[in-house]
Amino acid sequence: MLDQPLEILQPGCVRIGTGQALRLDEWLRHRGLSRPVVIADAFNAIRLSALGLDQETPCQAIRPEPTLTELTEAVAYARGAWRDGPDAIIGFGGGSAMDIAKLVSVMLKPDTQFDDISGPNRAPARTVPLIQIPTTAGTGSEAGTRALVTEPETLRKVATESPHMLADLVILDPELTTSLPAAITAATGVDALAHCVEAFTSRRAHPIIDRYALEGAQLIGKYLSRAVENGNDHEARAGLLLASFYGGVCLGPVNTTAGHAVAYPLGTRHHLPHGLANALMFPHVLAANQDSCPEKTAQIAKALNLDESRPLIETAGEYCASLALQMRLSDHNIPQDDLPEMAAEAHAIRRLLDWNPRDLTQDDILALYQAAY
Repeated sequence: MLDQPLEILQPGCVRIGTGQALRLDEWLRHRGLSRPVVIADAFNAIRLSALGLDQETPCQAIRPEPTLTELTEAVAYARGAWRDGPDAIIGFGGGSAMDIAKLVSVMLKPDTQFDDISGPNRAPARTVPLIQIPTTAGTGSEAGTRALVTEPETLRKVATESPHMLADLVILDPELTTSLPAAITAATGVDALAHCVEAFTSRRAHPIIDRYALEGAQLIGKYLSRAVENGNDHEARAGLLLASFYGGVCLGPVNTTAGHAVAYPLGTRHHLPHGLANALMFPHVLAANQDSCPEKTAQIAKALNLDESRPLIETAGEYCASLALQMRLSDHNIPQDDLPEMAAEAHAIRRLLDWNPRDLTQDDILALYQAAY
């Protein structure tokens, strides 16, 4: 398997540790950059001082699960934020903000439309640096070259991938994540776990990526409960940021499989946060795939300290519930009569399902939703 072709692209510079965010201004000044535009979620848009930036720095707030409408607005905002145009784009927040920042960074040229760049390797070279600063430890978007945005008419997530969307600088500062509520810490942590597990068990898994994936899962097993219990535990927060980054490294060469495919309709149709959607489905997909990759599943169970003498669906579900997550779809107002449509939508996401270790029919996916309900 080591002779299997593989390409790993990583950001040009990664800074890790408490206080690193406040060195952003130093990084910009050293490169003569003075016209940044920040793409952030609503919470982070009002705390630019955490990056050492003036609160008047141009900043476009992005809603969770952004659509093409939000992308179009963000591109227009960035183009017009400075008279001479921006000279740096900064993604500050969770995966939605960082994904939109990637897309904005390659769409600054006038008349560039999303249709011009969507899909693989169609985005033009950037003319400005891209900086990614995650404030949740979940998506791993800061590490990779892929961005997702929702098509409002179809509710379909459209993926764009290009080496030109890889960050020049990534800052992993645990201080930025200490304000994250316990429930969001838990959900985003399980999202990072899902990235690692799905890459680890994928049909196109690779030994190099396996090392990132397993280490990421082990970090989550060690630190996620600690961070949920004590949000100010900087060691745990740093461990989760690193796990999330490792999960992001896995996404480029290998990517996710069924777990994300069945989670997507929960976000696009019912507006559940991406991390929570993945957490709700994680135990069910892990157990469904167990017989197709028993040795790797056992390694994941060990990383999470699960009791291997009991059924995996029970122990994995208890692990997520121990993080104070409400683990039934019905807890989140998902209408039961929509499950068949969700199953059809998830089953159509072949770019992920075709690499799942087990072939899942539409009825299999419906059964997963029903079990999670």
